[in-house]
Amino acid sequence: MNIPAGIFVLGLGSDLCNIDRIENSVTRFGDRFINRIYTPHERARAERRPITRFGTYAKRFAAKEACSKALGTGFRRGVFWRDMGVVNLPSGAPTLALTGGAAARLAEITPAGHIAEIHLTMTDDRPWAQAIVLITARPL
Repeated sequence: MNIPAGIFVLGLGSDLCNIDRIENSVTRFGDRFINRIYTPHERARAERRPITRFGTYAKRFAAKEACSKALGTGFRRGVFWRDMGVVNLPSGAPTLALTGGAAARLAEITPAGHIAEIHLTMTDDRPWAQAIVLITARPL
């Protein structure tokens, strides 16, 4: 992969998640689990997909794990699950919208005069869901 001049890689993270594990957590803990981990937008998207509901949740779980790794914090230093929400760009490509401690950490690692971009890829093939996050910074 060629990275154009002036573009910095700020972080890279990946995660592999077992869909059955997420299904078991949703079944056992219900809304308590879902509301702790997922944004309202993510929940609405998963609930619209009854056949692939748990795969949808699992991919987003993996994306949050991967993002926390790319930020270099994990779920520490004020970075919480719901600070990272999977959304889609106008092109349809997935990315992550950050709030709270995750947004603060992203601002902290972004060089002055640059804007951070979060690249996300997700896939699932039962029983696995995977996500990879690449955070780059490009000049303004």
